Amino acid sequence: MTVDTQPAAKGTGNGEKGVRAPERVLKILIWHVHGSWTTAFVQSGHTCLLPVDGERGPDGRGRARTWDWPSNAVELPAERLRESRPDLVVLQRPHELELAAGLLGRALGRDVPAVYVEHNTPRGEVPGTRHPLADRDDIPVVHVTHFNDIFWDCGRAPTRVIEHGVPDPGHLYTGEIARAGAVLNEPLRRWRVTGTDLLPALAEHVPLDLFGMAVRGVPAHLGLDESRLRVHEDVPQGDMHRLLARRRAYVHPLRWTSLGLSLIEAMMLGMPVAALGATEAYEAVPPDAGVVSTDPRVLGEALRAYMDDPALAARTGAAARQAALRRYGIERFLDDWERVLQEVTS
Repeated sequence: MTVDTQPAAKGTGNGEKGVRAPERVLKILIWHVHGSWTTAFVQSGHTCLLPVDGERGPDGRGRARTWDWPSNAVELPAERLRESRPDLVVLQRPHELELAAGLLGRALGRDVPAVYVEHNTPRGEVPGTRHPLADRDDIPVVHVTHFNDIFWDCGRAPTRVIEHGVPDPGHLYTGEIARAGAVLNEPLRRWRVTGTDLLPALAEHVPLDLFGMAVRGVPAHLGLDESRLRVHEDVPQGDMHRLLARRRAYVHPLRWTSLGLSLIEAMMLGMPVAALGATEAYEAVPPDAGVVSTDPRVLGEALRAYMDDPALAARTGAAARQAALRRYGIERFLDDWERVLQEVTS
């Protein structure tokens, strides 16, 4: 594939629907780590250089295959990164500091500006978990939730919070299928993090449909038959939204993630939600948009109520959609990021 790493002409962008035309177009080196978050970020109109290799492994995944990304998201082989001379590096994993410096032949934070996006909740002794950039003051850490910001010890590193932004999938909700949908990636490997162990208790209240990557083995592992748990393996995002929106409600059992973007997407679809009351869930789901609780029985009873009362489900889902659009709209997200990008590279 031949790629053009030159940014679009000033103020013109690429003309694609939903993609911005920034005043000063930047070339940004960024790895494809989190598909949903990157889907929002590439709407900025900046030229996003995505390393790609033959294996399309974690450090060379290139463009998404199950999301529809605009043409300003450009795949670039690792050996061409040095000649590309990016204006900025967006880091998302600790090892990318050394990886980017080696590929570019430039010191991050000194020779080329960088920001570090912290997607994850801290691990280990959580209240005192020290961030990998805590001893540096030349690379800002951008947290995706206020929860992350107060729980990570970032030391000397300047910190910002830019909450998630989600492209609006549309009000697709029909709720015609009296089952609850959930989206979990690698639920067997991640297990308690994703709340996979809570699914059997929830399935006692309502039948479930599980979407995501590496979900095929979940029913057998949990001892649930298809009447209680169906799985949908790695469905392209647009198709998943349409399928998910046919389910009566959405359940979010995740214990320890910053804030699953699938929860926000479900709300934007117009789905009523039942979310485990962990990390940022209480901030994302106002009372009229669904139920948030640390008690799985409460979540199960809420889901049962939505199954039994389609009008309640539709009304709650409409409120959820409005709440998600207000707080997690893509325009606010892109505005916040544009300010940071221009400041860091000025």
